[in-house]
Amino acid sequence: MERTGTTAIDRPDVIKKITMRLVPFLGLIYLIAYIDRQNVSYAKLQMVSDLGLSEAAYGLGASLFFIGYFIFEVPSNVFMEKVGARRWFARIMITWGLTTVALGFTQNTVMFYILRFMLGAAEAGFFPGVLYVLTLWFPFEYRGRMVGSFMIFSAVANAIGAPIGGALLDLDGVLGLRGWQWVFIVTGIPAVVMTFVTLSYLDDKPADARFLDAEEKEWLRVTLANEDRAMNKTSHINPFATLLDPRVILMSAYYVAFPLAAYGLSYWLPTIVKGFGVSNTVNGFINIIPWVVVAFALHYVPRMAAKTGKQTPFIVGPALFGAACLVLSVYVTDHTLQFVFLCGAAAGIFAGQPVLWSLPSTFLTGASAAAGLAAINSVGNLGGFIAQNAVPWIKDQTGSTIAPMLFLAACLTVGGLMTFVVQAAIRRGREADLKLRPASPLGADLRGPAPR
Repeated sequence: MERTGTTAIDRPDVIKKITMRLVPFLGLIYLIAYIDRQNVSYAKLQMVSDLGLSEAAYGLGASLFFIGYFIFEVPSNVFMEKVGARRWFARIMITWGLTTVALGFTQNTVMFYILRFMLGAAEAGFFPGVLYVLTLWFPFEYRGRMVGSFMIFSAVANAIGAPIGGALLDLDGVLGLRGWQWVFIVTGIPAVVMTFVTLSYLDDKPADARFLDAEEKEWLRVTLANEDRAMNKTSHINPFATLLDPRVILMSAYYVAFPLAAYGLSYWLPTIVKGFGVSNTVNGFINIIPWVVVAFALHYVPRMAAKTGKQTPFIVGPALFGAACLVLSVYVTDHTLQFVFLCGAAAGIFAGQPVLWSLPSTFLTGASAAAGLAAINSVGNLGGFIAQNAVPWIKDQTGSTIAPMLFLAACLTVGGLMTFVVQAAIRRGREADLKLRPASPLGADLRGPAPR
């Protein structure tokens, strides 16, 4: 129990109340977003032939999402910090929902390219926006777990998106529409609906929260303010100056490996499974399995990291495990074993990411945190652009649907090992900032826990 004023505050109860209010709701939106960016991997099974696309042309179109995302991510997050998450998330959802529906009426290659770019521009800012919102509501020790709980919804999206995508493809011919058109139309509608729910449900920040009483709000405000001072976080006068922070630049390059591996695997997995000789519907249901495994990994790994108080082993370990599984999936010939290793690879790729996302909030706060998180995510997600062009190219060159996994394994290995470099840079930056910081008049050590 902690006390603010004359009222006793039960810390776990406050955190539980915030968690139950925010995480399922934000996770549901993320589930919809993830389905809307992944649905193209199922539509691909029909639309490539309908639109006369080569594998490389499809890969370029799918990957243009990340170019739009990259260009608009930082401005989107900075603007959200000004106007509030409630209105900005609603704006994001209505635009991405309508764009997804429009993809169902794609007529040619150019239109496909334009709409995929527009989808990335529309959705830009949502994921790092949520990461920033979590820094406003949760003390540092809870953030890895909250990001993990939030990201579980991406695993759920992949799990339910698989059978939904397969089933919608089998609606081919209903009302004169092709199955791939149904994929886009049906999956775009929920985002439009959730726009109006968000406007009535979401609170911008703790001070506005209708579900917390005055003492709980004050306890949270004081706790987060003390934490920011103790961890000596940076807040640039101009949030765009954050883009020049060496730690942000390094983390942006470092993070590329993780979306590259994630999107390379998740976009290509239905194609690999189709090569096993199964129907569209069976393909969808088989693809549930890897994401159930991912959900368990996202639940347990951040909790183990929080329990030990260490970040590095729980980023590096899963990444190297995932890379090893990707390599093994190439060199085994049995389809069952291939699939088992691909499930392990999916878990390894995703499990350490919630822990990774706790690192920026150890040195950034306020609008700088909003800009920094967006910069890291936008640059990192260019890995999705690389994957969507490199993987089809490797397949075209080798004639194998499984050989591209070696490329993903190499990238993931480099990313995992770069964790040591990133942690060292954060420590050096922290020490440099402390030298410039005035000493506490009470002689107290306000440095707080360094990332490990």
